[in-house]
Amino acid sequence: MSSRRSLAFPLSTLLLFLLVSLSSVKLSAAPAEDLLRLHQLRLATQKSLGDFYMYNGMEGDQRYARMIGESLQEGQAHLDGLGAMPGEASKALHAQLQTNWQGYRNSLLALMDAMRSQGYTDLQPIADLAESNQRIMAISQELYQKIQQESAFSVPQLTQKSREQSLLMQTIALDYASRSASVGASFFGGGEERAIDELAGEFASQLDSLSSSQQNTPEISAALNAIGTKWRYIEKSLRNYNENTVPFLISKYSDSIIEGLEGVAAQYAASQF
Repeated sequence: MSSRRSLAFPLSTLLLFLLVSLSSVKLSAAPAEDLLRLHQLRLATQKSLGDFYMYNGMEGDQRYARMIGESLQEGQAHLDGLGAMPGEASKALHAQLQTNWQGYRNSLLALMDAMRSQGYTDLQPIADLAESNQRIMAISQELYQKIQQESAFSVPQLTQKSREQSLLMQTIALDYASRSASVGASFFGGGEERAIDELAGEFASQLDSLSSSQQNTPEISAALNAIGTKWRYIEKSLRNYNENTVPFLISKYSDSIIEGLEGVAAQYAASQF
């Protein structure tokens, strides 16, 4: 009996230790998961606007209507999946993001309805939509930084670089679709006012930098090589964006490149790079 009593205390202590350890792991995982969701929300926001430009430029092609719907669903799911914010500043930004997202989503759906009912959309609502898109991108970027600051968690460097590369590719695709649809450079949704060829040059340089990283595993190197092959297929069109526009090709290949980069980012995150 006494031996059982003597075992009870160490066992309860061990269970308490395990519970505390598991809680610590959960807490450390929370900001990493929320930052990934926030990053993916940003990608979905940009893609929804780029696909709207394609939808508008191709006179209501239902393929792009479906893609817009998917991006809005994904964006909503990522936003709904965000957990409790780590501090007061991030809570305020989170509330702003939710409000702005709902406004953007409603405006985009209203423009799609207008396209279906009258066969065209007015320019001013498109300009307003692009401005709303830029606000979401700015707020979400600020929230991304604030979560790291308030939780004392930093996204590993190579994970962050590959995420930034995904966002850059999405911005390039968005700007290209905007020009191809004759919406006009002033309606860009990415917050960028640089020429597409300049953005393409930056993408190529950053891709070379990622590919030459000494931390790359054979799997990551293979994935980056595959991304590089796809990139080279569209690079010339992007650098000469004023000649023979190929919006369908850029849209298709940019989606595939971003998917590849997100896979690389996940591998970097798993390796804490």
